[in-house]
Amino acid sequence: MRAVIFDASGAPPEVREVPVPEAPAGGVVVRVHATGLCRSDWHAWVGHDDIALPHVPGHELAGVVSAVGSGVTRWAVGDRVTVPFVEGCGACEWCSSGNAQVCPAQKQPGFTHWGSFAEYVALHAADTNLVAIPDGVGFEAAASLGCRFATAYRGLLDRADLTGDEWLTVVGAGGVGLSAVMIGKALGARVVAVDRNPEALAVARELGADEVLLADGSDVPAAVHALTGGGSHVAVDAVGSEQTCADAVHSLRRRGRHVQIGLLPSISGHPRVPMDRVIGWELDVLGSHGMAAVDYPGMLALIEQGALAPQKLIERVVGLEEAAALLPVFDRAVVAGITMIDPLG
Repeated sequence: MRAVIFDASGAPPEVREVPVPEAPAGGVVVRVHATGLCRSDWHAWVGHDDIALPHVPGHELAGVVSAVGSGVTRWAVGDRVTVPFVEGCGACEWCSSGNAQVCPAQKQPGFTHWGSFAEYVALHAADTNLVAIPDGVGFEAAASLGCRFATAYRGLLDRADLTGDEWLTVVGAGGVGLSAVMIGKALGARVVAVDRNPEALAVARELGADEVLLADGSDVPAAVHALTGGGSHVAVDAVGSEQTCADAVHSLRRRGRHVQIGLLPSISGHPRVPMDRVIGWELDVLGSHGMAAVDYPGMLALIEQGALAPQKLIERVVGLEEAAALLPVFDRAVVAGITMIDPLG
């Protein structure tokens, strides 16, 4: 099969012929029809994650089951499926309680093993992790759910408990940020979108953002406090940098809730977070690490009903060669939405 692969952290990714994976016990092989290019893939490529090399990235995917391993009871060749980027083991107390997204024995395609920037990918604990794609949902829309959209969905609903009478500030209007804007509006919240890219802010406005702020070096938190009458009830850092995290935290009103979705690379061992504000204003700091497969039905129902439309977040579809070229510069990308890869195109 053809796959995007790199031999060392920071080395140029290439498209090569590599062996098709075998279905693991309890798992399946999926022929990939769509897979998202995400900032998390860039973190893996640059060396922020502990991965075995050489490596094939990719963790947001949808496709068709092509092989089934021993012990699988719920899935068969030909099934249209997607999967959360966290594959729970299916046997521990966390998986049993419906919290596979924090399973201590979790696997992640594109991180713990070769991922979906390829024509085929192996997935583990299929009966726990796979999600059937409804007939009315396309492969590209389904692939967009696996990381960014589902993480934003769970972060706002289950972690921050966002309600319709509240203000939400979303710092970063890339794939996960635009997902948060769309979900926040579906919940009835008033949304402020912040980004350095005017085109991304224009998309956020199209998705329903009530206010947009250009991150041009001005005081973003002060502007949010002025717009919202004292700060947001909920803020999301959808980028993952010291500046964006600080802007999100300082945009909150007292007793507000901060959701960290963007991965924060370490600075001298640990990322710096404005904990003085967290303590002094009694803020809640919440993480969102994807969403377990058992929680997908509610989100998929809203998509089928048209209340959520993740397909609107897809800006472009590229092939494997273009994906290999885009991965090293993804941290500097100004794409206003999600880049989707078609490995078969």
